[in-house]
Amino acid sequence: MIHSGDMSILSLIAEASIVVKFVMAILAGVSFMSWYWIFRKGLSIRAARNETLDFEQQFWSGSDLVNLYRTVSQTRDEAGPLARIFESGFREFSKLHGQKGHEAADIINGARRAMRATYQREIDDLEAHLAFLASVGSVSPYVGLFGTVWGIMNAFRGLGDVGTATLAHVAPGIAEALVATAIGLFAAIPAVVAYNRYIHEVDRLSIRFESFMEEFSNILQRQLR
Repeated sequence: MIHSGDMSILSLIAEASIVVKFVMAILAGVSFMSWYWIFRKGLSIRAARNETLDFEQQFWSGSDLVNLYRTVSQTRDEAGPLARIFESGFREFSKLHGQKGHEAADIINGARRAMRATYQREIDDLEAHLAFLASVGSVSPYVGLFGTVWGIMNAFRGLGDVGTATLAHVAPGIAEALVATAIGLFAAIPAVVAYNRYIHEVDRLSIRFESFMEEFSNILQRQLR
């Protein structure tokens, strides 16, 4: 146990028990991974939002659908999620429209199914690793609490070797144990905030995608009349 006069954070960590150090190491690693995905997902969701806005402006500006389809097909990977939804729907529409024996309803339903499949892939990609942030936010405080409880148990157990128990004897042990809870909260709070924000952004994009699919289906339906 460290002396009561030497209670810096680094000293508390260095003098913690093996179990508490192991808990701190796990939490530090989880925190590093969560910050990595916080930045990665933030960049990818912002890019998807900007690409969606750009494509919506291009689509509703009155561009020819065939030319727009060709442009998106040539740059599909960089076009953005909404552009890929459009591309898959128009490709299926053109394929079925060029075949004989298909009713208008069958063509529209085929285009909708193609867009829905692409929509689901895009949403899954946007939501990827958000579950990890949710898990970090919910589990990290309990992992830190486990380290704290273990450290406090060791602190009180060490009092058995001391004739007179005073606050000066028990305070350093309790302080080093509480560092585990602090690290757990440091890992959990940013992950919870990021998860709530990102899931809200994905929901907003999802609504925009679904609205576009309905409006685009109506446009395709008018072209069949």
